Amino acid sequence: MALTIHAADELRYSWDDSGPGSGSVMGGAVAVEGDRVAATGSLAELRERFPGARVRVWPGVLGPGLVHLGPVPDAPTPRERVHALLKSGAVAVLAEYADAAGLRAAAERTDVVVLAGAVPCVIRPAGRADLAVFGEDGECLATVCAGRLVHRRR
Repeated sequence: MALTIHAADELRYSWDDSGPGSGSVMGGAVAVEGDRVAATGSLAELRERFPGARVRVWPGVLGPGLVHLGPVPDAPTPRERVHALLKSGAVAVLAEYADAAGLRAAAERTDVVVLAGAVPCVIRPAGRADLAVFGEDGECLATVCAGRLVHRRR
């Protein structure tokens, strides 16, 4: 299985500064194997540990993928509605907002998780590789859902 390292100016393990898994690493990175987080740390550490890995370096802040807490954006098709979530850095949506069969099917095909309730977003070893990168302007630059790069702005 191919291994990819996603790195950024800063790695945040959680978007909640006070919750479990909080903390950050300047010049941090996440090694992804399949749909799982293989390791986290500095880019230098992960390059040394995984010398043959593909490396993607992003400007900005790399952190866990988000849970979309409101209605799914409108679009002509369910697939485009799910893609709008991915463009925002979201890799999960609350079930109450994904109640249409077509929307749930599109989410499932893209590995977007439909949740019964909100859960904390954290990056942890062996956890599902759901990541988002945000630029200085707050715009999502890249989204990794279940280990796959599913959105990139540039």
